[in-house]
Amino acid sequence: MKKSVFLGAMAFAGLAAGAASAGTLDDVKARGKLNCGVTTGLVGFAAPNASGEWEGFDVAVCRAVAAAVLGDSTAVEFVPTTGKTRFTALASGEIDMLARNTTWTFSRDVDLKFEFVGINYYDGQGFMVPKELGVSSAKELDGATVCIQTGTTTELNLADFFRSNNISYEPVPIETNAEAQQQYLAGSCDVYTTDASGLAATRATFDDPSGHAILPEIISKEPLGPLVRHGDHEWGDVVRWTLNAMIAAEELGVTSANIGEMSAGTDNPEINRLLGTEGTLGEMLGLSADWAKNAVAANGNYGEVFAKTIGEDTPVGLARGLNAQWTEGGLLYAPPFR
Repeated sequence: MKKSVFLGAMAFAGLAAGAASAGTLDDVKARGKLNCGVTTGLVGFAAPNASGEWEGFDVAVCRAVAAAVLGDSTAVEFVPTTGKTRFTALASGEIDMLARNTTWTFSRDVDLKFEFVGINYYDGQGFMVPKELGVSSAKELDGATVCIQTGTTTELNLADFFRSNNISYEPVPIETNAEAQQQYLAGSCDVYTTDASGLAATRATFDDPSGHAILPEIISKEPLGPLVRHGDHEWGDVVRWTLNAMIAAEELGVTSANIGEMSAGTDNPEINRLLGTEGTLGEMLGLSADWAKNAVAANGNYGEVFAKTIGEDTPVGLARGLNAQWTEGGLLYAPPFR
């Protein structure tokens, strides 16, 4: 009797989980549009262009998911969020996913009940100062005023760093990158601290970027990636494997230029499975066979997106570094498509 009650409870739990997991994917399909949370504006990562269209490294993930699910990379409603509002927007269902330079941490994953689906940028926290300040190390910042975004891991890392080095600082709390930039350039703070990629992106917008230095210290690990709500496993799989498709496409040599030719079939079974000419991977996700082809065709593979949004030939000027493919000495690695 106990066994049947237990099995009945298990079956009910399974049905409940199944119902929960189907929610967001069905909602997005029915709505015909993806609601994607992004930052309020960070050049190279997520910002509106002169025409008011959102573009950037994180925006590309949103567009790839929309292309995978709806076959249309433009079917996205971008919702700007701050460090404080981003998690509320996701938890409440205002957005379907969050893609805004958000660090994967234990408490956000476990306590806040979110699911990080992967890492699209390996980062670390740094410091930017005006060169005229004459500082060459973060350890020389005793007594400095520091612009810091509230509600972020940056805030906690800053306190830890100054405490461990027995130096003091005066925080200048800000909510958005635009506010931080304004305060920093106005001299309201000596230092701006955030992820090093964010510092590079912010500096790129200055009238005189060469007048500002990013100090050598990287004081934390900041694995940044898109996230969804807990309990929505089917939707989590869609976002996770869309990101993986972008990463795998680069490793496999699938680009926006050759994807049409390759989707006709190749001698590489994994490319064929990725692009839907073999196997049933799309069906497993509840998507069309060409879901990954659509996702990659939307913006290009991971390397193409990196190069045109934040790479060394852009104003942001970031090298691949840790974000190089594992075959090139980096940490980028997609699980097999099989």
